[in-house]
Amino acid sequence: MTDELELLRDWDADAAPLTEPARAQARHRLLNMMTRTERHPDTAPSRRHALRLATAAVVAMAVTGTAVLLTEDGADEGGRTDRAGTSAPRMRNVAAVTVLNGAAARASKHEKPVAPRDDQFIYWKRIIKETERKTGAVKTYVDVNWDSVDGSKRSLTMELGRVIWEKPLGKNEGVWPPREWSKLKELPTDPEKLTQAIVGVGTSDKPIDDFTAWDWYDAYFMLGELLKWPVLPEGLRPAAYEALALVPGVKATPGMKDSAGRTGVGISYPKRASEKGKYLIFDPESYEFLGFRDERTSRSGKKTYIQLSHVADWAIVDRLKQRP
Repeated sequence: MTDELELLRDWDADAAPLTEPARAQARHRLLNMMTRTERHPDTAPSRRHALRLATAAVVAMAVTGTAVLLTEDGADEGGRTDRAGTSAPRMRNVAAVTVLNGAAARASKHEKPVAPRDDQFIYWKRIIKETERKTGAVKTYVDVNWDSVDGSKRSLTMELGRVIWEKPLGKNEGVWPPREWSKLKELPTDPEKLTQAIVGVGTSDKPIDDFTAWDWYDAYFMLGELLKWPVLPEGLRPAAYEALALVPGVKATPGMKDSAGRTGVGISYPKRASEKGKYLIFDPESYEFLGFRDERTSRSGKKTYIQLSHVADWAIVDRLKQRP
């Protein structure tokens, strides 16, 4: 299956209402498919489009006449709901926590507050260096993007060199991260509150001590997507790094190369197979964020690629296609 909507087509409209574990499983299968979409941009809607579909579906989604309620109800990896409100002790990798908290401190010190107007655009340029595993062939893409600050205008984005025009969001549509700057500003800058706010895309208010394994996966996935945004309101990026440090199971791997050939420390979430080969890369001494490492597979399944990427430039501009 290459379209995340196919995951929901096999639900029977006449079946009994979904149990809480089944709802949780449906939601997390959708999140996992969103991750696959990142790896198969040539065969499925773009990552940004997939997130638009999925986020709109967190409350409810109708597919071929079948309404599926996707909730924040938690289940552990075996599909069991933690009804007693208890959870296993959260084990964190000390090295990963040190890097992420160091990155948060550095981001707080160096971030420059911005306040774009609603009628402006966020311009950003991303460099992607893609290597085919089997042949070692390397191709570099320079993707440029113009995103409407308030989401009311068309946005122009690129993925692996392909131009994508995105229409303004509909009345009941949303994306993650939020397109509108005003909604980004509403996100908490307290790490624990931010983690609570993004689990279920704002539909969960459970304390993090009650988080299940799937809740933590939600948190890790959504925080990683948030950090891909080139510029965030003051305090939000440091909070996101600190929130990642709260996730049990995050791991630090030294000796990772970034897209500029610099050696850094990779932060990953090996507890989930869908996150295999995906890293946030940081300088091992200054904790400066360097970029992302990802993997994707061709439609045929015969080719796999390693992707290294980083944001090379960004600015607030007045017009679509305007460069700083």
